[in-house]
Amino acid sequence: MKIEQIYTGCLAQGAYYIESEGEAAIIDPLREVKPYIKKAEEDGAKIKYIFETHFHADFVSGHVTLSKETGAPIVYGPTAKPSFDAIIAEDGQEFKLGKITIKVLHTPGHTMESSTFLLKDENGKDHAIFSGDTLFLGDVGRPDLAQKAAHMTQEELAGTLFDSLRNKIMPLADDVIVYPAHGAGSACGKNMMKETVDTLGNQKKMNYALRADMTKKEFVEEVTEGLLPPPQYFPLNVKLNKEGYEDIDTVLERGTQALSPDAFEVAANETGAIILDVRHQDDFAKGHVPRSIFIGLDGSFAPWVGALIADVSQPILLVTPEGKEEETVTRLSRVGFDKTLGYLKGGIDAWKEAGKEIDTVVNVNAEQFKQKVDEGVPVFDVRKESEFNAEHVVDAHLTPLDYLNDHIAEFPEEETFYIHCRSGYRSMVAASILKGRGIHNLVDVSGGFEDIKKVGTPVTDYVCPTTLK
Repeated sequence: MKIEQIYTGCLAQGAYYIESEGEAAIIDPLREVKPYIKKAEEDGAKIKYIFETHFHADFVSGHVTLSKETGAPIVYGPTAKPSFDAIIAEDGQEFKLGKITIKVLHTPGHTMESSTFLLKDENGKDHAIFSGDTLFLGDVGRPDLAQKAAHMTQEELAGTLFDSLRNKIMPLADDVIVYPAHGAGSACGKNMMKETVDTLGNQKKMNYALRADMTKKEFVEEVTEGLLPPPQYFPLNVKLNKEGYEDIDTVLERGTQALSPDAFEVAANETGAIILDVRHQDDFAKGHVPRSIFIGLDGSFAPWVGALIADVSQPILLVTPEGKEEETVTRLSRVGFDKTLGYLKGGIDAWKEAGKEIDTVVNVNAEQFKQKVDEGVPVFDVRKESEFNAEHVVDAHLTPLDYLNDHIAEFPEEETFYIHCRSGYRSMVAASILKGRGIHNLVDVSGGFEDIKKVGTPVTDYVCPTTLK
């Protein structure tokens, strides 16, 4: 028996490859399926099943393409209603894979079709669970995403999740291994551990949601407390996962077309495409195509694209580091952005050589910023509210990047203002969005709050959220 976790840090997502006696199964695959097929070929195995723990909201799964290319059926738990052929398993139904068995445990609550897959070894002993978004390490799946589809409140879904955990998962032995679908950084939970594999016994000790003496009322209150609004692209990803999507090879072929500066400009004007610049923030600051949006590949690229662009049908044109074109298109497709039309051949240098207009972002280092703070300049902090609450520059305004559009009216129309985040990535994203809105009287603080603190800039300790500006 072989179990391999294939973890993608950008999405904080775990897919799984399981093999026994020449038969393989994939659980919650990513959009690009060739790595799974290659693994099976290297093992001399045939992919027999594709298991989906639920209809994912934060990424587009590779289940449809993988089934098409391998002939393996897609397996969902009870109540799932996809638009394509799939096995809708019954609660308790078992699937043989070589000498091992995978048993379906229907565990609704995160979504109503959510299921946990219990792996039994060749001796029939419970070995591991693939818990999807039902159980994370240190947390459980948020119960607010499926309210509309389930015709239930988040509190009712949370109560359902409580029952699933108590009746299906907690009775399992402590030595059962937990393989979740996500880890720290995912928007599918609130407080996940950085580890990606654990034992159920340790989770019973560490995970607040698995306290043995916890009442359903306490569970519902704690699980629903502090839930932030989900990213806008989540429902669109659920739709793609339920109804199907364009083949990844077609998406890659279209998205990796090299466009000359003139062709790039024409495409932007004729299609209304967003120009997405994925280089490092320092390179973007030095020179970029006017009105382009910066979201760098080096950060949490795909989730930020989904949060800030929102409409997966939006045409996109790319400015990328050389050799990163296919990677960029692939990572966009993971969250459903399939309408990439091509990239700027030769990058920003070719754009300059063609005599095209460029824009820049003015920035200062932390020392220079400290002097400006002493002069009383307006400061805008684009970090999360929790980061701001813990510590922030004195008199700074909180304008979280996730909700920047809600704060546009707060930025000065003429007076120069300064923006920062933790390290410089998010503030450059914010700068690009603001400049695209015609707000150019901004200065970005390189190095962000990390550097700001080092040079002794006046900061405040924790404040109650109700006192925020």
